[in-house]
Amino acid sequence: MSPSSADASVPAPPLAPKSPGLVLAFLCIAQFMVFLDVSIVNVALPSLQRGLDISPADLTYVVTAYGTILGGCLLLGSRLADKFGRRRLLQIGLALFGLSSLVGGASQDAILLFICRGVQGLGSAMIAPAALSTLTVTFAEGEARNKALGVWGGLAGIASVAGVVFGGLLTEGPGWRWIFFINVPIAAAAVLLAPRILPESRGERRPFDIPGAVVITGGLMLLIYSLDEAITYGWGSARVLPTLVAAGVLILAFLVIEQRKRDPLVPFTIFRVPTLRTANVTTVFFLGGVVSLFYFASLYMQQVLGYSPIETGLAYVPQAVMAGVGAGLASQLVTKTAAKPVLLSGLVLCTLGLFLLSRAGSDASYPADILPAYLIFGLGMGFSFVPLQIAAQAGVPDRQAGLAAGLINTSQELGGALGLAVAATIALHNLPEKMTAAGGDPSRLQDTLTGVFHHAFQVGYCLMLAALVLSLLLPTLRAQQGPASGELSDKTAGVNAG
Repeated sequence: MSPSSADASVPAPPLAPKSPGLVLAFLCIAQFMVFLDVSIVNVALPSLQRGLDISPADLTYVVTAYGTILGGCLLLGSRLADKFGRRRLLQIGLALFGLSSLVGGASQDAILLFICRGVQGLGSAMIAPAALSTLTVTFAEGEARNKALGVWGGLAGIASVAGVVFGGLLTEGPGWRWIFFINVPIAAAAVLLAPRILPESRGERRPFDIPGAVVITGGLMLLIYSLDEAITYGWGSARVLPTLVAAGVLILAFLVIEQRKRDPLVPFTIFRVPTLRTANVTTVFFLGGVVSLFYFASLYMQQVLGYSPIETGLAYVPQAVMAGVGAGLASQLVTKTAAKPVLLSGLVLCTLGLFLLSRAGSDASYPADILPAYLIFGLGMGFSFVPLQIAAQAGVPDRQAGLAAGLINTSQELGGALGLAVAATIALHNLPEKMTAAGGDPSRLQDTLTGVFHHAFQVGYCLMLAALVLSLLLPTLRAQQGPASGELSDKTAGVNAG
């Protein structure tokens, strides 16, 4: 790969000056739908299983079909956005998401539903990087972008909880099919309104790296699929080990292809930006802890504390509120001080929240034991998410904004899958033997399950501690306006060694 190949294409001009507030609102609504879909389906799984007569072994494909395609195609989607235009790809993604939601909601067959979930994942893999890169090139580095990412970060926390609440309400109300139908009018309206609200970026005039795109997409899909399957079947099973090895081979092949390509899918020169490198690696461990909390805390509240699905969703509301508050505060603090101390504070809070959950017993009280942990963790999420997003985009020229967005989104997906797989492997180790040893004693069974969740939360705060240590390597992003969006200064857009 030629060192200058990343700069060989014609740079895209800044986006046309349409209303930034309207652009942000549109992007947030589109991304909210994607965030919502991650959690809204989980609550409806039992009803969906009964409605389509899906076996317990196949039920997981409702979730893994979406997550595998989404995580595997994010890098591809990010480069397609840079190549063909961000607004165009966002519209295609929204159309795919809406159409697959319509067909999935009307499906009478499990296989068709699995296919629709995969297409939803593909649509999301186009929407997520196109939306985030549009945001970053609309708002210049500094105060404007920090505030926009504060809104974006708060939205992620709210949507994750709203999905659980809406999923419970729709499932117990009009039925599970409406968790899909609710997306259709939103997606249709967004497709029609996009040309009126969003400016279009000019695509790159260089060949598209098809071999690299095919190999890395296949490698990431196999990797995320293997991590999901490892939760159920174990790392060394015949169902997991071959796909894990195949994923490694494809990813190594991708590295070889990219080194030899004149116009690679991922120009490795982008990793020369130190904030981008550190932010992506830190995000893997941060999201591993976040996903571990949401997954195991939901099970803990329902299986140990006896909460209903709706009660579980409502229990998360204070955490979502604090995530929104934290994101808003973080966007202001980053502008006034720097990203690094805000991120460190957030990761400390997240670690503390998970530690408190690991101390909650089988008779835990929500006000005394659960709520304090959720409030602290929610604030930490907001404080962590915003500076990580800022660092992942800082110093990246507009022509590579889609790639930077794809990298950070891929890190989030990989981190969530990896963290959950590791936490489940450790927490569920020898669970059948432990349950047998407990006999039929309800009290001992409750204590056994509580111990499982304690181990999962302990893995979660270890992942957060790892993220905390890695974040110490983050160069300091000084509080300054910096160059205009898309310009790369001699100081790498305000990045100084810290």
